Amino acid sequence: MANVDEGSENKAKNEEHNTSIDVANDNGSNDSLDSSASWFTPKRLLVLFCVINLITYLDRGVIASTGVNGVPETCKPNGECSPGTGLQGEFYLNNFEDGILSSAFMVGLLVASPIFASMAKSYNPFRLIAVGLSVWTFAAIGCGISIGFWTITVCRMLVGVGEASFISLAAPFIDENAPATQRSAWLGIFYMCIPTGVALGYVYGGLVGDGYGWRYAFFGEAVIMIPFVILGFVMKPLQLKGISIKKDVKGSPKEKFTDHKSEKAIWSADAYTSSSHLTSFCEDVKCLLNEKIYVVNVLGYISYNFVIGAYSYWGPKAGYSIYQMSNADLLFGGITIVGGIVGTLAGGFILDQMSSTIPNAFKLLSTATFFGAVFCFSAFCFKNMYVFIVLFLIGEILVFATQGPVNFVSMHAVKPSLRPLAMAMSTVSIHVFGDVPSSPLVGVMQHDKLENWRTTTLILSSILFVAAGIWFIGIFLPYVDRYNEDNEQSNTTPSNEDKTSKTAEP
Repeated sequence: MANVDEGSENKAKNEEHNTSIDVANDNGSNDSLDSSASWFTPKRLLVLFCVINLITYLDRGVIASTGVNGVPETCKPNGECSPGTGLQGEFYLNNFEDGILSSAFMVGLLVASPIFASMAKSYNPFRLIAVGLSVWTFAAIGCGISIGFWTITVCRMLVGVGEASFISLAAPFIDENAPATQRSAWLGIFYMCIPTGVALGYVYGGLVGDGYGWRYAFFGEAVIMIPFVILGFVMKPLQLKGISIKKDVKGSPKEKFTDHKSEKAIWSADAYTSSSHLTSFCEDVKCLLNEKIYVVNVLGYISYNFVIGAYSYWGPKAGYSIYQMSNADLLFGGITIVGGIVGTLAGGFILDQMSSTIPNAFKLLSTATFFGAVFCFSAFCFKNMYVFIVLFLIGEILVFATQGPVNFVSMHAVKPSLRPLAMAMSTVSIHVFGDVPSSPLVGVMQHDKLENWRTTTLILSSILFVAAGIWFIGIFLPYVDRYNEDNEQSNTTPSNEDKTSKTAEP
């Protein structure tokens, strides 16, 4: 009973604080967005991050497109062979190796995401994004000049390193700077770029790969990213709520010291800080694991992403096999674009209309995923291609409606200082346990066991019901929206400077 009262009290405080922020936003002010950074406005920041997100996920579609991925060499019983195309044909990849290419980026993402999230406490997050995008650009060029399976696999890993900085830090920036009554909608717009980017990657990879060769598809996406890398380094950086950049005693990280005692003290403090990074990281992860809302949300997201990852990679080949789609890249790309845009925008808008709370987000997540699973499963049961297209499109719209709400829960279930790490660990988890194993596992199941794409896709689609069930549990968990928790603590707890000034007053 005490926990319920405490939760109600915290909720009331959060709502009161959110009201004050709403008034500030309505008056054109914003605590997170530095007013001295004249070029940046909340809407420009959203557009910038959306375009970058679109490009990073375009790369996912490129590697899966038939124009770039290609088909392996096939031989008839009489020994007559037809040459393969794309990556599979040039590097003689089997289905398992081909599936690894789609998942190799996760190695870099797994290692780099927690590192970038932890570094955000010591270095400006905006600059970290620029560094990460630089790595991404060089890795994309490396994919284009790769000479074999292992060289392109390493480059795909480096793509994940570059993506890690952006994925873990962009969403908190957007959530902080969005109008309070439109946070879910803004997150929906941002995450809409994921399916849209993948779908455009199908089309772009198919056209460029077939017309000029698969290597030029990677060169092209690197060229597109270069202006945003430059922008990230030259524009005045922004800072995240709840995170303060650590400085030395005199306030400047680069200031020189003539006093040897002071210098020694600073070096000792730096050594202590470096040695405590791992301990601090472990404590932060422990805090995340203690948040039941966050854990349940990520578990549902893992199940969901297991299916979506396999859809995005094997979808064109499954469609080509089941329905003899001559233009599988374009068709699946079109379905994903429409489903992604309509579904993601609708999910964020509906949650804002319902009132953006954690229980409402779970209600939307479980309902949309359940009915999305019904339509996707039913689509693969029909032999008529046009019936499949209609049902699968409806299913995609419902399934993609989860993007805004699921990330809303991840950021509002933890305090602001943990939000970059929460997004990083969520991203790592959904890939490590979701789409990373799903692509090669589906490839093995299809190639070595079933050899029937219809049965394979039906088994895969049924896992969406598991995701819906996990998110349904979240509706009944007690919750506290921790969006302004750090601010409340800083407002209610006087600093040492405040205490000193009060003591000095007559």
